[in-house]
Amino acid sequence: MNELKAKIHKAQSEGDIASLYVLEAQAHETFDDDTLMAYYANILDLALERLTNALENLERLDMAEVQDFATLRALYEYAVEHYSAGSATDASALFEVIGGLSEDEAFNEAMKIHRSACDAQIPFDDFIEQYVDMNATQESGKFYISFFTKEIV
Repeated sequence: MNELKAKIHKAQSEGDIASLYVLEAQAHETFDDDTLMAYYANILDLALERLTNALENLERLDMAEVQDFATLRALYEYAVEHYSAGSATDASALFEVIGGLSEDEAFNEAMKIHRSACDAQIPFDDFIEQYVDMNATQESGKFYISFFTKEIV
């Protein structure tokens, strides 16, 4: 456990979100729920810091770069958390920001669809059930919902 904590502390001090995701399975096996919540809060803090830096420097994130990929994943998970908790307005804003932040066009288009669902006040569970092709998304191996069954009107 001390070895895992040392690895996590090193990754945190270096702002290495990707390494924190690599250590995620070990953290789940080792830590209690409160410690896991703090672990994910730290990932989010690092991602928000990277988001702020990118916005201040007018940079876009590149999915091919491991830290950018991990940052977008953390921010996407944060947006989905808001959406699934019923905060569609906050989620919509987050989907807009992260979609505009990425250089990946497929990701950007998927974020537009997420945002449209939030703006249409479609509950998250209904979005998943009625609009998402979960099998295709899972088979694609992407961290975000990327395949849809119909348009949101």
